[in-house]
Amino acid sequence: MIIRIPKASDVKSSEITPENVYVNRRKFIRGAAAGAAGLAFAPSALAGMEPAQEVPARFASMTSELDEPLNSYEDVTTYNNYYEFGTRKEDPARNSAPFRPKPWTVTIDGHVNKPGDYALEDLASPSQMEDRVYRLRCVEAWSMVIPWYGFPLADLINKVEPTGNAKFVRMETVVRPEQMVGQRAYPPILDWPYVEGLRMDEAMNPLTLLATGVYGMDLPNQNGAPLRLVTPWKYGFKGVKSITRISFVEDMPVNTWQVQNSREYGFFANVNPEVQHPRWTQSRERRLGRLRRIPTMMFNGYAEEVQSMYAGMDLTRWI
Repeated sequence: MIIRIPKASDVKSSEITPENVYVNRRKFIRGAAAGAAGLAFAPSALAGMEPAQEVPARFASMTSELDEPLNSYEDVTTYNNYYEFGTRKEDPARNSAPFRPKPWTVTIDGHVNKPGDYALEDLASPSQMEDRVYRLRCVEAWSMVIPWYGFPLADLINKVEPTGNAKFVRMETVVRPEQMVGQRAYPPILDWPYVEGLRMDEAMNPLTLLATGVYGMDLPNQNGAPLRLVTPWKYGFKGVKSITRISFVEDMPVNTWQVQNSREYGFFANVNPEVQHPRWTQSRERRLGRLRRIPTMMFNGYAEEVQSMYAGMDLTRWI
């Protein structure tokens, strides 16, 4: 089901990137093929990926408002940050085949009236699932336009009934070193489990999504199967993947990248082109599949929907 409330920041797909447009680790290759905007196949370009799937036809006519084309399925599934499977962009697609995302249980705990271990299928009903096209902006100055499938985090929050003491939502990734080669690395790449968090109002914002799929299909392992966070006005590292625990807490959680490098990564991680990362500019970005850099938009283009949550905050300090 597609539920659309048109807003100025919605992504337009009036011109759809053909499915054979792809990126490899050394260069961007842009191609074109007649008729590719209709039915297309999601290729299994890398060893260990699942067999090819048919991309649903609805993505050929999906509309939104900023006139940006979708990135191809291959862009979305072969160029990923997911350190549990390695630090290079191609590592997650190459290394994630041993991971088993089904069956899946999410522990809900903390200041909540309905704690417990919930099967994934019990977290949302089919009627709550929807397609959403969001821009993903990564701190390394690259970006994509992705058609996610999932349900609002607010729906889960309402279901489990947090108490008045719940000020933040803390989320963590599964730890399975036997299936996740990056978690076996020595010295460790990061402190596991990977931890992320949102303020309660951010978690309840209508844009905030718990994604279970991409391009109308279940999330591939390399994209965070079976459940990941999508907060489109924040940098991509806020998108915690393979979520196995959601805790409602009173104090601001310390997220993984704050522990790793607090000078470069803050809790809020809102896209702000006026704050430069110490190692690269944030004012411009490169959309995968294109060579020309484009200006980065405040809050990744979602200012109308989210800026009121940060009124009075120093956004150069609270990065």
